[in-house]
Amino acid sequence: MKNKLVSVAKILNFHGIKGEAKVGYSKQNYNFIQTLKSAFIHYNGEYVPVTVLSVKFNNKCAIMKFKEINSIDELMEYKGCSLCVEEDSLKGSLEEDEFLTSDLIGMEIFADGAKLAVVVGVSNNGGTDLLTVKTASGKISYIPFVKDICKEIEFENNRIIIDNLEGLIEE
Repeated sequence: MKNKLVSVAKILNFHGIKGEAKVGYSKQNYNFIQTLKSAFIHYNGEYVPVTVLSVKFNNKCAIMKFKEINSIDELMEYKGCSLCVEEDSLKGSLEEDEFLTSDLIGMEIFADGAKLAVVVGVSNNGGTDLLTVKTASGKISYIPFVKDICKEIEFENNRIIIDNLEGLIEE
């Protein structure tokens, strides 16, 4: 059984006529994308393995060449598809205090010793990551994932301790 696969980029379009792909990626994944040797394209519910031959960068995206794709026609089939890697390989590239945002889903939100909510999603508004949290009453709130608010992450206790600012979480 394969490790869990996680998306690290998205095939946006073709670049040139030899099957190179314009690939969108999150800036925090720059170093990881730069060293990528293999990946999987999530296509029609399947994961198609590809070998990365080269990675170049322009100011907006990565330009990637895959061994298995040699024309615009072959590449266009995968336009809009996610480029995935095994979660373990991504975790291996993280610094000591870094983690995958997907690891936050399911964690409980605490403030002043009381459980307030559970993380049900993570998104990014362009400036910062946002935790989508759900209270026991079913209300959804969004918490900016910044050190000033999210004071402590305790993976061993499955909780995030926050500074509960007035109106941050709706009861």
